[in-house]
Amino acid sequence: MDTYTFHIQGMHCKSCIVLTEGELMDLPEVTHAESSLKTHTVDVTGEFGDRTPEQIAELLTKPLKHHGYSVHLEKQAHTVRWADFSYAIPIAAVFVGLFIVLQKLGIVNLVGGGEMTYATAFVIGLVASVSTCMAVVGGLVLSMSASYAKVGEAVRPQVLFHVGRLISFFVLGGVIGAVGSAFQLGGTGTFVLSFLVAVILLILGLNLLDIFPWTKKLIPTLPSSFGKGVRGLKGAAGAMTPLLIGAATFFLPCGFTQSMQIYTLTTGSYTEGALTMFVFALGTLPVLALLSFSALSIKKMQTGVFYKTAGLVVIFFGLFNLMNSLVAAGIIQPFISF
Repeated sequence: MDTYTFHIQGMHCKSCIVLTEGELMDLPEVTHAESSLKTHTVDVTGEFGDRTPEQIAELLTKPLKHHGYSVHLEKQAHTVRWADFSYAIPIAAVFVGLFIVLQKLGIVNLVGGGEMTYATAFVIGLVASVSTCMAVVGGLVLSMSASYAKVGEAVRPQVLFHVGRLISFFVLGGVIGAVGSAFQLGGTGTFVLSFLVAVILLILGLNLLDIFPWTKKLIPTLPSSFGKGVRGLKGAAGAMTPLLIGAATFFLPCGFTQSMQIYTLTTGSYTEGALTMFVFALGTLPVLALLSFSALSIKKMQTGVFYKTAGLVVIFFGLFNLMNSLVAAGIIQPFISF
């Protein structure tokens, strides 16, 4: 057994820890892998024969490449692809403009009363489904699809996975909403949590822009051990295992999911909390379902332009929710009317 330390390029959040460790542990040569978001490194133990460190780095990169990661002997300098903004800014402007027009026409209630709406939660779900923090869910879907395909089951496990995911987000979202009502959040408590959600969205948006590396450290998520436990379920046998895995994704370390969970506390209602989390999960469904029934990988759908476009849109939502929170609290006067 030999142990090596390599640098990983492309890590964004705690979900990256779960994903990189899981993929590397699936390699027959690797017996243990431990990634670090702080140093962007991975310690790998295994039997690599007479391979050189360069060859081992290439071996480790293969299962990670389609997720957007690469393994290197030396730390890689962070570079920003500024040219992507020439496409991302106009696309994001059109997207935001379309929603504002729909808001004006009363077709989509994007914001109202200082609160996030179901339309906002759905769109954030769409963005989250193609973000790096949702890559763990995509990795689970792909690995589970491959496992069950080997035994001739291609459809039922996928359906159970998504049904379990939607049910858990509805039920547990309702529980969080009910907890909020038990605490009897007043105006101050609601403002603080709404303000916190807006700040988290701004951090997530900045992280997607990939301009400031330090934003990765600010993203709040559950401990990565939760994600490791959920990912470990993929090896469990049983007819209802896909349902259990889908339900357990509620606890995966994803900043977008956590921001929605925090917001549901402010609803103070089981029904509103359940519907908010359900609609968010519904927003993630199209991409995850596409992954379930195809050979597409998440990264094939992600480009630098899309990341930056999504980041700008999320920043828009964050600023809007921040402004609405301040207006609802009477701290500022509304200066834009929708």
